[in-house]
Amino acid sequence: MSQGYVPVQWNRNKKIYDIVLWLGIVTAMAVNVAVAGASVSASLAPSDEILVLRALGDTGFILLNIILAIGPLARLNRCFLPLLYNRRHMGVSFFVIVLAHGIFALFWYHGFGVQDPITSVFTSQGTLETVSDYPFQPLGFVALLIFFLMAATSHDFWNAVLGPKFWKSLHMLVYAGYALVLLHLALGALQAEPSHVPNWVLFASLAWVGGLHLTSMFAGKADLSKVNRGAWVEILDPMAIERGVGRVVEVKGQERVAIFRTDNDEFGAISNVCRHQAGPLGEGCMIDGLVTCPWHGFQYQLEDGASPPPFEEKVATYELKVENGSLLLNTTALPPGTPRPLIKLADHASEAS
Repeated sequence: MSQGYVPVQWNRNKKIYDIVLWLGIVTAMAVNVAVAGASVSASLAPSDEILVLRALGDTGFILLNIILAIGPLARLNRCFLPLLYNRRHMGVSFFVIVLAHGIFALFWYHGFGVQDPITSVFTSQGTLETVSDYPFQPLGFVALLIFFLMAATSHDFWNAVLGPKFWKSLHMLVYAGYALVLLHLALGALQAEPSHVPNWVLFASLAWVGGLHLTSMFAGKADLSKVNRGAWVEILDPMAIERGVGRVVEVKGQERVAIFRTDNDEFGAISNVCRHQAGPLGEGCMIDGLVTCPWHGFQYQLEDGASPPPFEEKVATYELKVENGSLLLNTTALPPGTPRPLIKLADHASEAS
C-alpha cells in the first residue's frame, strides 16, 4: 500500500497463478500451431515461422478476451474475484505475447527492404480506397502502442505519479486497443487466402465482451435503487445484503457509496472509490473485519474509512441512521477518515440473509 514500492510483490498464490497462466499460454500456442499446420493441405500450409507468428497473435487475442471479461464476470459472481485480483499479471503476460507477435511481424514482413521497418509498416501496404485492401498492419501497430503504455504504467509507482483518475483513464484505452485489434484481424482476414481467422470468431468475441459488460451493468442496476427523503436516501432491503459483503448505492451527481453489513449485522457506509486505483470497494468484501478492494486488496476500516496502521490511505465516510425501522443514508460525504458509528437494525438482527 503506501509504505513504498518494490519491483515484484509475488506471494505463493501469485506464483502458482503465474505458473498456471504460462502453462496455459504455452499449451494454447502449441495446440494452435499443431491444428493450423494440420488443417490445410501441404501445398497451402504456411511456413513454420508464419504458424508461430499467427499462434502468438491468436493467443494474445484469447488473453485479451479473457482480460476484458474478468471485470463483469466478477460483478456477476464473486468466485471470479481471484482472477480480478491477479488481472495485472495476466495483462503484462498478454503484452509480452503481443509484443513478440508485433516484433516478429515487423521484421519478418518489413525487415528486408530499403525502408526502415516502422516506416514500411505505414507506407508499403494496401490502399485507403477499398476495404478489402485497407492497410491493417498500422492498426495493429497503434494497438500495440496502447498496450505498451498500459504495461509500462502498470506498477503502483505510475499510479502515484499520474494520480488514480488519470491512471484509470489511461488504462480505459484498453477498449480502444481492443477495437483496433478487431479491425486488424477483420481486415487481415479479408486479405489472407486462405484466412486462418473465421468471421464468426470476431463476432463471437464482440458478443462475449459486449454481452458480459451489458449483463453486469443491468444486473448491478438492481442494487442502485433507493427512495429519496431530502438529503437522506433509504437503503432498500438492507438485510438482503450478505454478511461481509457490500452494496453499491448511486448518489446523483456524486461518487457512489458502498454500504457494508458486518458479521454482527452492523452497517457502515464509505466511498465506493479505492484510493489506490479507483477500484470499486462496494464490489469487494470484508476480510478480517476490513473492507477489502477487489482489485488489489487495499483495505479500509468501515467505521472511519481509514486504512489500518501503518498505512495512511483514507476514504470518505457517510452517516447512517434508523428511522421507522428503515436504514437511511445521508448523501453528504464526510471528510476522509471521519469516524462514524456502525448502525444496527435491532428489529431485524435475528434475520439471516
